[in-house]
Amino acid sequence: MRGGSVAVVGGSIAGCATALAASRGGAGKVTVFERADAELRDRGVGIALHSDRYDELREAGYVAPEMPWAPLDRRVWSARDGDAEHGRVIGEQPFPFRAYNWGSLWSELRRRVPEGVTYHSGAVVTGVEPDDDGVTLRLADGYEEHFDLVIGADGYRSVVREAMFPGITPSYAGYIGWRGTSSDVEGLPSDGRSAHNVVFPGGHCMIYRIPDGDGGYRLNWVLYTVPPQVDGLHPDLRTPTSLPPGRLNAELTAHLRALVAENFPSYWAARVLRTPAETTFIQPIYDLEVPHYISGRMALVGDAASVARPHIGGGSVKALQDATALEAAWVAGESWKEVLARYDAGRGAVGAAMVALARRMGSAQVENTPDWSAMEQPEFDGWWQDQNSGSDRRSGFGGHSLKVK
Repeated sequence: MRGGSVAVVGGSIAGCATALAASRGGAGKVTVFERADAELRDRGVGIALHSDRYDELREAGYVAPEMPWAPLDRRVWSARDGDAEHGRVIGEQPFPFRAYNWGSLWSELRRRVPEGVTYHSGAVVTGVEPDDDGVTLRLADGYEEHFDLVIGADGYRSVVREAMFPGITPSYAGYIGWRGTSSDVEGLPSDGRSAHNVVFPGGHCMIYRIPDGDGGYRLNWVLYTVPPQVDGLHPDLRTPTSLPPGRLNAELTAHLRALVAENFPSYWAARVLRTPAETTFIQPIYDLEVPHYISGRMALVGDAASVARPHIGGGSVKALQDATALEAAWVAGESWKEVLARYDAGRGAVGAAMVALARRMGSAQVENTPDWSAMEQPEFDGWWQDQNSGSDRRSGFGGHSLKVK
């Protein structure tokens, strides 16, 4: 199908990939509306992409060898063991992944968006009004425009999704991810090529190296645990939100630091606790499923469509895969209805499978953790197999990244 006007609401990784997909699919006019008025490349958290998924996305033209990355080849799970500096290894796994910096990956994708695409920063979409032959968008400044198709790439608090499926919002999983990055990368085990999971009762922390965007590396970590009962905190978490640097409750921060000091091997405790406050934030963990990825002349990609807990490493990867599937549907379809139906059929089941797998992994790794201290490699292998039973082995950190069919 060729021609038509398309609006992409959201200009992050999902939005840039979607704009690229629409342009290559044959859209006549593509406009991106990104609410942030600052450069998104400053977001420095880590993304891990399985080597097989990298090959697929490279062949599709969405990632490229020149995008800065750090190699990972093993994942090591360790528990505190007395005064042992690095703790005791309870399990090891092959981990053929490429680690990226979110901001650097966004910058590379942004550069690949064709010049003919109009990209508006600081453009807050406040109204989405569908009709029989398209959708009207209304912005906070009063601007309105009608499009043949509107695609929501605007994350887990999507205004496009609300227009498609009113009242369907992310649900709080009951725990948080405490995240940070630092320049503390000297002397990492395995020359920085291993991802390390430090385990403790009620959670774990994943630590690995990512590019810093300037030719070097940073240490990236995320710690999953149930937060303490802090006054005024839980109502905020039940409503989809984030807690950036500067908004962290002092009691919560003290609790998390004490948890690290008490449960981590000394080597990894020091790495986490030395992380600067200005690069530390909290990510509440949510689940989200939608009945369809399309409705009328509207469609969803990335976290706007489904939110899977980060344990499977599927967020940005899924957004890129959604974009490739949308492009393929566009090329094969001969009408808006056919394009959207093909896209929905190809991605709806994948999103649901990712959410289900991530819930199982969240239960096993945070909500109902095993007796890590009693584990050795055979017990660890059985525990891991139980989490992934019945799942596609190609998915994220679980089975290693759900593949576009």
